[in-house]
Amino acid sequence: MASSLQTSRRRTMMGSREKGRRQANRGPTYMFSDRAASLTAEEERLLDAAEYGNIPVVRKMLDESRSLNVNCVDYMGQNALQLAVGNEHLEVTELLLKRDNLSRVGDALLLAISKGYMRIVEEILIHPAFADGRRLTVSPREQAAQDDDFYAYDEDGTRFSHDVTPILLAAHCQEYEIVHILLRKGARIERPHNYFCKCPECLEKQRHDAFSLSRSRINAYRGLASPTYLSLSSEDPILTALELSNELALLANIEKEFKNDYRKLSVQCKDFVVGLLDLCRDSEEVEAILNGHVSDGASSGNAKLRPVLSRLKLAIKYEVKKFVAHPNCQQQLLSIWYESLSGLRQQSMGIKCLVVMGVSISLPFLALAYWVAPCSKIGQVLKSPFMKFVAHAVSFTTFLGLLVINASDRFEGVSLLPNETRTDHGRQIFRVITTRFSWTEVLILAWILGMIWAECKELWVEGPKEYLLQLWNLLDFGMLAIFVASYTARFMAFHKAMEAQHYVDLNVLGDISNVSLPPEVHYFTKARSLWLPSDPQIISEGLYAIAIVLSFSRIAYILPANESFGPLQISLGRTVKDIFKFMVIFIMVFVAFMIGMFNLYSYYRGAKLNAAFVTVEESFKTLFWSIFGLSEVTSVVLKYNHKFIENTGYVLYGVYNVTMVVVLLNMLIAMINSSYQEIEVNT
Repeated sequence: MASSLQTSRRRTMMGSREKGRRQANRGPTYMFSDRAASLTAEEERLLDAAEYGNIPVVRKMLDESRSLNVNCVDYMGQNALQLAVGNEHLEVTELLLKRDNLSRVGDALLLAISKGYMRIVEEILIHPAFADGRRLTVSPREQAAQDDDFYAYDEDGTRFSHDVTPILLAAHCQEYEIVHILLRKGARIERPHNYFCKCPECLEKQRHDAFSLSRSRINAYRGLASPTYLSLSSEDPILTALELSNELALLANIEKEFKNDYRKLSVQCKDFVVGLLDLCRDSEEVEAILNGHVSDGASSGNAKLRPVLSRLKLAIKYEVKKFVAHPNCQQQLLSIWYESLSGLRQQSMGIKCLVVMGVSISLPFLALAYWVAPCSKIGQVLKSPFMKFVAHAVSFTTFLGLLVINASDRFEGVSLLPNETRTDHGRQIFRVITTRFSWTEVLILAWILGMIWAECKELWVEGPKEYLLQLWNLLDFGMLAIFVASYTARFMAFHKAMEAQHYVDLNVLGDISNVSLPPEVHYFTKARSLWLPSDPQIISEGLYAIAIVLSFSRIAYILPANESFGPLQISLGRTVKDIFKFMVIFIMVFVAFMIGMFNLYSYYRGAKLNAAFVTVEESFKTLFWSIFGLSEVTSVVLKYNHKFIENTGYVLYGVYNVTMVVVLLNMLIAMINSSYQEIEVNT
C-alpha cells in the first residue's frame, strides 16, 4: 500500500514537472511560433513582468492567483526566476523565491554568479534549498541523477556545464565576494583524482565519457588555480600555488591534447605568486612570503636564526623563475648574502677584491679560528653566505692549482720514454719509482677526502632524493668517485711494486739485472711499453685524466653568479640539450647512409683506391670525418669499370654531404642561436 502511494506521488510530481516544462523546446520552429499557443495570458504577463522588473504586477499575481504556474517558461526555456535574475531585478527575485515548489533555483544561482550579482546571490542562498549547504557542492549532472529539477530547465539540461558547481563558477569568474560567501557556507572545489587513479568512480567516468571526464578535470583545475580561490581558501596560498603549478606542469606532459590549457593554468599560478611579491611593502612581508610557516622551535631562542627560505627553495625546485628573479626577492637575498658584512655591500669593487684576497691568504688561519671558536665574532662572520662562497671558491681554486702542479711534475717516470727504465741503485725495482706518491698527490688526496665529507653532509641534510635531483651533485659524485677509483688503483700498483721490492730485498744480493727473477716479480722491472693493458697504474692514469676534466668543468657551477658569464654558462647547458635532440635525427641519417654505403662496397675489398666503406668500421670513419671535410671524394672510386656502382656511390655520398653538412648542421646552428637569443633576452 505504501509502495503504491509512493509510486502515485512520484507520478504526480513528474506530471507537474512536465507541465512546468511544457513547450520548452528551443528548436527554430518553436522560436518563431505564436507564444499564445504555448502560454496562457496570465503566464505571459508573469514572464513579462519578471523580465522588466514590474514589481507591483508580480506581487499582485503571486498573491491573488494560487493556480499560477511560476515555473512556466518562454520560448527560450527561461522561467520567471531566471528572467528576473538575468535582468538584475532583486525585488522580483525576492518575491519569486517565497513561492513553494520553485524550480531552477540552482540555475538561477549560477546565472547570478556568472553575471556577478552579489546581492541576488545572497538572496538566493537564503532559500531553504541551501539550508544544509549540500546543494552547493553538487554539480548539475549529479543533481539530475537524483531526479530533481533544481538545475534542469529543459530536456537538454542546464545552460551551464554539467560539472560546474556554484563555487567553481564563481572562481572561474573571479568573483571575490561571492567566493567568500560560498566558502563561509562550506562550499569547496573538489580536487580531481590522480590522472592514473583506478578507483571505481574514475573507471566508470572514463568508460562512460572520457572527453567529459577530461573537461571536468580542466574545469576543476581552472577553479583551483583561480587567484580568488587561492587567496580565500588556503591558509598558505604561496605553498598551494607553487605545488599546484608543478602539478599542472606535470599534467601538461601527460595529457598532451590539453597541454596548452594546463600550461596556461600553471603560468597563472606562478603569476599569482609573483603578484603577491609585488604587493609587499617592507622586508618583513617579503621574508614572510619567502619563508612560509616557520615552527615555533625555529623562531625561539635569543640567537637570531637565518631565514629558512622554504618557499624560495620550493620555487627553485619547481623552476618558478619569475619568482626567484623578482626584485623584491633578490633584494632580500642580497641582505642575507652580506649577513654580518652589511657595510661591504656598499663598497667599491676594489675594496671587495681586497677582501677576497685577504680571505684567500688567511684562509687556513680563519678555518682554524672557526674550528676553535665557532660562536665568536670571527666565527659569525665566517658563517655568512658571502664568506662561505669566497672560502669555497678559494679552496676549490687551490685544488685546481694542485692538479696543475701535479700535472707538470707527476712523478719522475714521465721524463722517460715508454721503452726506458731507471733506478736509483741496482737492487731497486723500477715500478717502485713510478708508483710512489708525490707531495702534491698527497695534498690532492686530502682535498678529495674533505670534499667527500662535504658531500656526505649535504646528502644527510637534503636527503637522497633531493640530492640526486641536482645535476651538479651528480657531477661532484662522479668526479669524486673517479678520483677514489684512480687512487685505489694507484695504491694497488704501489702495493704490488712494494711486494716485489720486498722479495728482492730478501732473496737478491746483487744487481737484479744479473739474476733470474720470478715472472710476477720480473714484470715490475719492465718498461712501460711492456706493461699489460689491465695494469692498475695504467687504469689509474686514465681515470685520473677523466677526473681532472670533470674537476675543471666544475668551475661552471659558480659562473651563474656573474651576470656576464652566467648567460654563457646557461646557454651552454641549453646547447647540450639541443645537441641531444639533434642527435636523434643525426644518428638516424648517419646509420642509414653507413649501412647503405657498406652494402654497396663490401664486395670490393682490395678493389678500391682506399679502404673506405669496405667494412662497417671504415664506413663509420669515412662518413664521420666527412662532416668536417676530412674525407676524400675518391672514397667512392673503384679500380674496376663498374660505373653503375661508382655512380651510385657518388650520388649517395653527395646526398649524404648535402643532408648532413648543409641541412642538419645548419639546423643545429640555428637551434643553438635561437636558444642563446632566448636566454639573452630573459637575462
